[in-house]
Amino acid sequence: MAALRQRKGSRGKEPPQSPHADSQPQQRHQANCCSRHHRHHHDDLLQGDWSWRCIVWTSMGWSVSVGLGLLCCMYMATLHENDLWFSNIKEVEREISFRTECGLYYSYYKQLLNAPSIQEGFSELIHDNLTESKRTINLLQRMNIYQEVFLSVLYRLLPIQSYLEPMYFYIYSVFSLQAVYVMALYLTAWLLSGSWVAGALAAVWYILNRVDTTRVEFTISLRENWSLPFLALQVSAITCYLRPQLGTLQQKVMVWLMYVCSLCFCVTWQFNQFIFLVQALVVYTLDCVDVLTTAQVTTLYLVQVSALLSVWLLQFFNAMILGSLVLSFIVAALIVRHFHRSLKTGSVLVRVFKLIIHSTAVLLLTFTLNFTAKKVLRLRSDEHIFKFIKSKFAWGPTRDFDANLYLCEEAFGALPLDTLERLSATLLLGPYALTLVLIGGNLALVALRNLRPKGGAAERKAEGPAAAASFRPDVAYNLLHTIFYGLLAFSTMRMKYIWTGHMCAVAAYGVCGRDVWTILLRALRCNTKFIVRLVRYAAPLAVMVFLYYKFWPKMVEELSDLREFYDPDTVELMTWISTKTPERAVLAGSMQLLAGIKLCTGRVITNHPHYEDKDLRDRTKQVYQVYARRSPQEIHSILQSLGADYVVLENSICYERRHRRGCRLRDLLDLANGHIMDGEGDNEADLVAAAQPRFCDAVKTDSPEYSALFKRTFQNKTFHVYRVRKKVKKSEKNL
Repeated sequence: MAALRQRKGSRGKEPPQSPHADSQPQQRHQANCCSRHHRHHHDDLLQGDWSWRCIVWTSMGWSVSVGLGLLCCMYMATLHENDLWFSNIKEVEREISFRTECGLYYSYYKQLLNAPSIQEGFSELIHDNLTESKRTINLLQRMNIYQEVFLSVLYRLLPIQSYLEPMYFYIYSVFSLQAVYVMALYLTAWLLSGSWVAGALAAVWYILNRVDTTRVEFTISLRENWSLPFLALQVSAITCYLRPQLGTLQQKVMVWLMYVCSLCFCVTWQFNQFIFLVQALVVYTLDCVDVLTTAQVTTLYLVQVSALLSVWLLQFFNAMILGSLVLSFIVAALIVRHFHRSLKTGSVLVRVFKLIIHSTAVLLLTFTLNFTAKKVLRLRSDEHIFKFIKSKFAWGPTRDFDANLYLCEEAFGALPLDTLERLSATLLLGPYALTLVLIGGNLALVALRNLRPKGGAAERKAEGPAAAASFRPDVAYNLLHTIFYGLLAFSTMRMKYIWTGHMCAVAAYGVCGRDVWTILLRALRCNTKFIVRLVRYAAPLAVMVFLYYKFWPKMVEELSDLREFYDPDTVELMTWISTKTPERAVLAGSMQLLAGIKLCTGRVITNHPHYEDKDLRDRTKQVYQVYARRSPQEIHSILQSLGADYVVLENSICYERRHRRGCRLRDLLDLANGHIMDGEGDNEADLVAAAQPRFCDAVKTDSPEYSALFKRTFQNKTFHVYRVRKKVKKSEKNL
């Protein structure tokens, strides 16, 4: 594997009522979270007071957001350069640095640039026969690579070829999206708190917690690095759309902005349906407790559906989107709500009972629709994800090879506790937890009050302003958004990058907004406008001063730590494949390595890391039998059926020690094949001892039964390459 070698050196008007809105009085309750405060003219983005002070203050806010976004972009680019000495290494080393699936995605960008024309490159992607041997697939349908298509076309059209290399254009584009990400979080915090100081604090927290907020500097072309900035923009648009001060025209603009951001998010990441499912659950919950109006709920649902269907069209009618759980859930929620019109009437107990019945009906209809859609479409592309979820929560057997591949990876395990320690060290976790407790408790009280039957005009007048002040829907959405995605992050560590970025915005809102301080100061009996304003600006200033003195020296030291990419064995392998094998040679091996081989050499491969296809998963399991206890004849038959000319064996897999027993790749294969695992430890009773030695080790003996089928053509300390013999003598077959 690669090593890194040290290198020297006044409040707005309420929106007009929609004809589709509920007739319930809750629509008149879209106000402040705790009480209705008059905002100072420079504290609100959409206040409408365009005095010179407001213009100057707002301009400062936008300037700071752009500056912090560019700072984050340059910071990530510098870390990437210092870690690899990217500007000084060879082209093959640069390409090898795109590890696992990152190399696969970048290879299509390279392929499009090398095509004679844009049209021919596009045609090659639609009729690709290089990614999976003996198969022609539509890559634009199978994978989310429209970003590579867009960048390749843009690079061809712009007059920059003479002074900017294609690879730098690609990585700078990804790092630029980090600037967009930071600006989106900045805007969300600004909208929630009414002060751009909150946005600045959110951006600073995002940068200082980069270990837990992003991994872009070493996984550049990973799909989440493209999609999460657009998800953050979508959340900002939703936050703005749900503000009570918004006019009709502004609402329409926000709806279109939500759609565009949702579309860009969906088209760039294959896990879009699962992220949208959590978001749909947030909207559903807010609908059930009367925090959102019917028109708002319907609009948010339809934005999601429109984005998914648009991607379905762009991906040549990808059946995985139509069979997604989120589409079934949204359709079910809208159907049940249409027929269950009396949901929001009756006493508290009656409404709670109705909510239980309503939610049960939605879930049953969701699973019915989803099951029917998958049967009709014969969809099995995403079944490995549900197997993983089922096995993760111990709802079924865990011998399934695909499920265990995920379960044994640290990224798909539970969130480590040291993550919370790092977040606490930057003073992020404390304000975040306090905001959740105080504002979340307030939301729970408002939800309970909304479940009570609404009285007449005289009763509402008697209750006074406190009853008329309901929970701000923009705050409610962001609160449930961070809670739901936080639960997702705690269950699966890889999903923490969705949570931690938004966490910065919520914590900044708590520190810089009025709501949390009003609750605290009211408890201390010193709740005056002057003290609230003073503490709103003094607290974030104190936090940023502390962060500067604690972390600035560490950042300077980190930026001065110079390293160099060093992986001579992989470089030697790629060079040998490029020079010593035919251009149309087919190579088999681990999916991570084959992605790099496709990028660096352009050779045909048998399998790859984009795992969202049932046939590919079966093919990958077959290829991985080279690390199982199988006879040479079986392995030879498997490789020939896939058209493989060469097979690449890796010592790091054959003799793996990184994972514990039961999670090594060879152990997963033994379990799937019903064989006893290597090493000391317990084995399940029905496992049997294999009759054959482990192929990846036995083939190196060059005994007659192996040499008759496989010829060693390359080896170094890490890799062994064998040519798969096409013809076998009859006398050798008897062996």
